[in-house]
Amino acid sequence: MARRSGSSGRWLSRQQRDPYAGRAVSRALFKLEQLDKRFRLTAGSCVALELGASPGGWTEYLAPRCRRLVAVDLLPLANTPRGTRFVLGDAGDPRVQEQIEEALCGGADLVLSDMAPNMSGNKVVDQARSMELVECAVAAAARWLNPGGRLVVKMFQGAGFDEAMLEIRAAFVRVALAKPPASRAGSREVYAVADME
Repeated sequence: MARRSGSSGRWLSRQQRDPYAGRAVSRALFKLEQLDKRFRLTAGSCVALELGASPGGWTEYLAPRCRRLVAVDLLPLANTPRGTRFVLGDAGDPRVQEQIEEALCGGADLVLSDMAPNMSGNKVVDQARSMELVECAVAAAARWLNPGGRLVVKMFQGAGFDEAMLEIRAAFVRVALAKPPASRAGSREVYAVADME
């Protein structure tokens, strides 16, 4: 039998100790649940636009809590919950934006982005790509968010983070940063929760 490498052994050990592993479509569901409890994101009957929906952890959580949910991703969902409109494609593509517009039937009360780049292993390139995804989410919020609506966007601390935060703070009346307990301790990810005036 082949011996396990040190890194795969550490991963397996971490997975076995992880209270969130294997309990949902993805660990992300628990992150959103914790953010929702703290910020009351889905209070009331909301219309939500979810960017970076695949594999579907956030979608699974949001679907029963939203009046209308439009989920967007380059990859299909593992399962599309009843009442969810899924749009396949890049949210920055004008043709995809037309589909989003039609699916929303107006604006959104909540725009969420759990988008992350496919990691290349080059930290500089990966961080730049993650900041581009933050810009895409902020642009989507500017386009579709109703007055009084909220943006939730995943960000990675590193180059460009402070500049992105300045832009978000300039566009929204209140901004908070949060790291849900379900986020791995060593992860650089945080979530910005921003309120539109």
